[in-house]
Amino acid sequence: MTENKQKQPYLVFAIIFIVGFVCGVGFAVYKLDAGEGQQTAATSQQKNAEADQMAAAITNLEAAVTAKPDDFQTWVQLGHLYFDTGQPEKAITAYTTSLKYHSGDANLITDLGVMYRQVKQPEKAIEMFEKAQAMDPIHQPSRFNEGIVRFYDLKDTEGAIASWEELLKINPDATAGNGQKIREFVDQIKSGQIKN
Repeated sequence: MTENKQKQPYLVFAIIFIVGFVCGVGFAVYKLDAGEGQQTAATSQQKNAEADQMAAAITNLEAAVTAKPDDFQTWVQLGHLYFDTGQPEKAITAYTTSLKYHSGDANLITDLGVMYRQVKQPEKAIEMFEKAQAMDPIHQPSRFNEGIVRFYDLKDTEGAIASWEELLKINPDATAGNGQKIREFVDQIKSGQIKN
C-alpha cells in the first residue's frame, strides 16, 4: 500500500505535466497565429501608407510639371513614380516629355524601354535599349532587358542569346533579378532546357 501511494504522486505529476505541456503548446500556437495576423495587418497598413505617400508625391509632381512644364527633372521623377506604381502609359508620357528638354541617359532610356514592353510594344522597347547602348556601350541593364524582350516577347532566341552574350562580355558574373547567373540561363537555353 505504501508503494502504491508513492507511485500515485508520480502519476499525478506526470498527468499535470502532460496537461500543462499540451495547454502550453496550444497557447503558443494560438499566440503565434494571432501574432501573424497582427503582423499581416501591420504590413498591410505599411503598404497602404506607402501607397498614400506615392499618390501624394505623384499629385505634387503633376502640379509641379503643370506649373513648370519644361522642368525635365520633375518629368523624370514623375515618370519613375508612374513606373513604380505600375502606370506604364503615364510613365512613357512623362519620360518622353522629359526627353524634349534634355538628352537623357542610358538608365532613363532603358526605363522607357521597359515601359514600352509593359504596353506590349516590344519593337519600341528594343529601339530604346539599343539607343541606351549607343549612349553607353557598357550599359548592362539595357542588354539584359533587350535579351528578355527578344526571348519572351519576340521569340527571337538567337537575338536574345546575342544580347546576353554581349552583357557577359562586359560582366561575366551578371545575374538576373532572381539571383540566377545569366551564364547558366544562356547555357540552359542553348541546351534546350529552357524554351521561349
